[in-house]
Amino acid sequence: MTNALSIENIEVIYNHSVQALRGLSIAVPAGRIVALLGANGAGKTSTLKAASGVLPFENGRVAAGRVHFFGEDVAARPAHELARMGMAHVREGRHIFADLTVDENLIAAGQALRGRRRGDLDTELVFSYFPRLRERRKQVAGYLSGGEQQMLAIGRAIIGQPRLILLDEPSLGLAPLVVKDIFEIIARINREHGVAVLVVEQNAKLALSVAQDGYVLENGRIMISGPTQKLMDDPDVQRFYLGSDDGGAQQVSFRDVKHYKRRKRWLS
Repeated sequence: MTNALSIENIEVIYNHSVQALRGLSIAVPAGRIVALLGANGAGKTSTLKAASGVLPFENGRVAAGRVHFFGEDVAARPAHELARMGMAHVREGRHIFADLTVDENLIAAGQALRGRRRGDLDTELVFSYFPRLRERRKQVAGYLSGGEQQMLAIGRAIIGQPRLILLDEPSLGLAPLVVKDIFEIIARINREHGVAVLVVEQNAKLALSVAQDGYVLENGRIMISGPTQKLMDDPDVQRFYLGSDDGGAQQVSFRDVKHYKRRKRWLS
């Protein structure tokens, strides 16, 4: 199976000294959704930033290992080149252009198509997924609701006709019904267009409900991985990530459990 994204034994360092990832390896098969789970500080966001080339903007770098995008080594590629190759990164906090209208945001995001595809921007595709954005297309984005801004952030990603979307905490700060709608649309985009998705999400139940595969990170390392059903059936994943009513991680470290080091299968 072809991998849209392959990360092999990478180490990420910030400020020349702080190690965020330690020999991390993950794969996102083409056309599949993969969930990346873990408590705050586990290294989930750093993984996405390492893949999308934005680490240099935050005084970080990939110190070792390899990053491949559809088989091409892209560890040294800048973020704008990766966007034009078809990798879209929807960062935590949305990062839309607050002073531009919805239409202008989509036009700006269409620059990702430069040198790759030609033709008019398919704004109707975005509006078919997010009808509320059609109603607000002339409105300044900074005045949209939080849910509408997240819809716009995802719309900006899909306007560039990506082959891979990296989603960082798409549910953050949103009402449950809005979150449910957004994840249904993520699943539709994947199903209808074959776009691979790597999603970082605190709501583990929701993420695993749309993903086919998953990884659990702890302190910059993968502790368990596999098909989502394997993760959902695992008693430790159930205890630490699926036990709360809202499906969110309970922010308890495996290393705080006395028997953790004896559970050798986590270290395989």
